[in-house]
Order: sequence, then structure tokens, then C-alpha cells
Amino acid sequence: MSNAREIIKRPIITERSADLMEQKKYTFEVDPRATKPQIRSAVEEIFGVEVVSVNTMNYKGKFKRFGRHSGYTRKRKKAIIELSADSKELEFFEGA
Repeated sequence: MSNAREIIKRPIITERSADLMEQKKYTFEVDPRATKPQIRSAVEEIFGVEVVSVNTMNYKGKFKRFGRHSGYTRKRKKAIIELSADSKELEFFEGA
């Protein structure tokens, strides 16, 4: 996993993550195999900011059934990135 764009998949925008943005904490969905140092370097490379800490959460896939077919949804990993006080804010909304 050398490409930063493969590690960081997308930002997660919820009410709770919007509240965390005021404290310079941003939530991203990341590759489940990515480690904390890889996530840190990917965010610093893509956005050009200084990362203070990285917290991660792993989610198992849920069991789902549709008629006689059954299986699991995909597993995912979420990372909360805290930026340093002198870093610029990340903009996810164009023209906002």
C-alpha cells in the first residue's frame, strides 16, 4: 500500500464528526489493512498538514440475508485524525 489515495478512501460526514471538526479532529474511512503510521503519512501527504494523533476503529461486516442468499457486508476501518493547532483546516465542501 504505497499510494496515499488507496489508504484514505473518503471522509465520513456525520453530526458527530462535524462537531469534532471544531476541535481539528477529522474522520475518514481508511483501508482495513492500513496501520496508524501509514494513515498519518497519507493524510500529511494529501492535505499538507501536521497530524498529532491517529485513533482507529475496526468494524466487522454484518450478517445479511436476502431470501435464501446470505453473506456478510464488507468490513471497514475508521480513523479519527487530530491535527496540530497551527495546521490549516481541511475543506470537504466545495464553495461552503
